[in-house]
Amino acid sequence: MTDSTLRVALVTGASRGIGRAIALQLAADGFAVVVNYAGNTALAKEVVADIEAEGGHARAVQADIADADAVTRLFEQGLAAFGRLDVVVNNAGMMQMAEMTGDNVEVLDRTLATNLRGSWLVMAKAAEILSADGRIIAFSSSVLGKSFPGYGAYIASKAGVEGLVKVLANELRGRDIAVNAVAPGPVGTELFFEGKSEEQIQSIANMAPFERLGQPEEIAGVVSFLAGPLGRWVNGQILRVNGGMV
Repeated sequence: MTDSTLRVALVTGASRGIGRAIALQLAADGFAVVVNYAGNTALAKEVVADIEAEGGHARAVQADIADADAVTRLFEQGLAAFGRLDVVVNNAGMMQMAEMTGDNVEVLDRTLATNLRGSWLVMAKAAEILSADGRIIAFSSSVLGKSFPGYGAYIASKAGVEGLVKVLANELRGRDIAVNAVAPGPVGTELFFEGKSEEQIQSIANMAPFERLGQPEEIAGVVSFLAGPLGRWVNGQILRVNGGMV
């Protein structure tokens, strides 16, 4: 379908967790949504079905954001589905724990490939395609402010993303395209809970003055703000959404 008045958002990593919540929120805001996913077709189709059940428009598109050709195909299929793109949210990413040893350098390589190279590719393609009043929203992490042991590769990748956001905001001078990042603290997703004991979960939750985990919908609300008319004057910023943890 093509509708010259319908605004369109592309959300990477949108089949579950925070990405799913973002896709649903933007659809509720009136966007048609390109639901990107890496591998789980069934979950991506569920997100599309949930959006369509509420009268919205969505299309699932598989792509690995670390693959330049796949990113190009993702944007081409999004444009083919809806005729335009207005907002690009790069939520997809990976986190693998590893201490900083020579034996673990492959963890760094894999993490940078997805989180940093992937962000570069998605943001660069968005910059090529978006027009005036476009929004590019990347994802960092509030763990940058804590420097926990074992998070070296992840923190390095997300620190790089924050740098890219500020550079791209300046490179797009004069084009009226905003570039920002959201940096969540701990969020209650399936991915977060995996492999953690109740004691570990509560200990992490207690780091914030609210003494609880964030919820995916709370992160999605911040993305909604940045993507919508109220976020028009926000540019080159990192929004730390962590309940005061940092």
